[in-house]
Amino acid sequence: MNLSTELNFSHVHIPQFSGKIRSCAEDFQVDETLAFIPEGIGEHVLLQIRKRHCNTDWVAQQLSKFCGVPPLDVSYAGLKDRHALTTQWFSVRLANKPEPDWSVFNNDEYAVLQSVRHLRKLRRGALKSNRFRLVLRELQGEVSELETALQRVKLQGVPNYFGEQRFGYSNLSKAQALFAGQLRRCSTQQKGLYLSAARSFLFNHILSKRVDENNWNQVIAGDVLQLSGTHSVFCCEQPDAEIQARAESGDLSPTAPLWGVGASMSQGEALALEQAVLSNYPTWCEGLVATGMTQERRALRLFMQDFSWEWLDSASIVLNFELGTGSYATMVLRELLNVSEPDSSSFKPSET
Repeated sequence: MNLSTELNFSHVHIPQFSGKIRSCAEDFQVDETLAFIPEGIGEHVLLQIRKRHCNTDWVAQQLSKFCGVPPLDVSYAGLKDRHALTTQWFSVRLANKPEPDWSVFNNDEYAVLQSVRHLRKLRRGALKSNRFRLVLRELQGEVSELETALQRVKLQGVPNYFGEQRFGYSNLSKAQALFAGQLRRCSTQQKGLYLSAARSFLFNHILSKRVDENNWNQVIAGDVLQLSGTHSVFCCEQPDAEIQARAESGDLSPTAPLWGVGASMSQGEALALEQAVLSNYPTWCEGLVATGMTQERRALRLFMQDFSWEWLDSASIVLNFELGTGSYATMVLRELLNVSEPDSSSFKPSET
């Protein structure tokens, strides 16, 4: 999926402003916030680790080796960019093993910032949010255009597309092969990635259609609405002035399906739009249902918390904001400017 060309922008056209991201790891900083308070006791150790130029799986492998435990006894809440400076949480099941000296584990690429005991293994998605500090350099364009775009997305949010990270290099082609019965051997984890990519693809195209019709941030008849900050949803057969006002304020957001087993909750105009898009992908819809994946809903709008920016100089700006889990900072940047990254060969390798 080429997100730069396939999916519609909320502001009519592709942004004309341009700049560079990840000129160095420190220009892309992400900090995880847990969704719970660790209990302070238990056979699992939660570790907050700062890493630079390392991918999450590789750090987990190093923890497994260092602690002398099976890889399955090491877990993490979410994947984080390799070419970035991130702090994220891992857990290690030590059972009756003595807790090691974590300072021995530390090096220039990763370091344990804190450790705390917990009763349960850290599960995927057990995060409240991710905090971002992004530095954009070598900016080109009219400053007033970028300032206008920044103010717009702060007030209106951006389309809540799944980012390219969701699709990897071949997840969609693997999903296609899976649905066609041509992929007979893959691990449970791999299969999960392919299925998630497939329904993320379908969601993105429903959202893109809503953006094209200029109602992605408005309520249409039959919309399934989500209350801000919750997973609670309800169907609105016919929106009134109060519903539209709550949507405009960000208290409510329309949703689209993450396809799976069960009938869509949408009705009327919203349902017709969803069906029109999904009718282009019958094999994918049938394949997702056949796997038994439960149908869910995802908000069409993404709002940034504590969104602010600061100009370092006439060609560099810092963006600070917080996103809930499952949302993508790259989709925020996409609405602001054309972003380019240094060639991957310029990054220092950390693993083989």
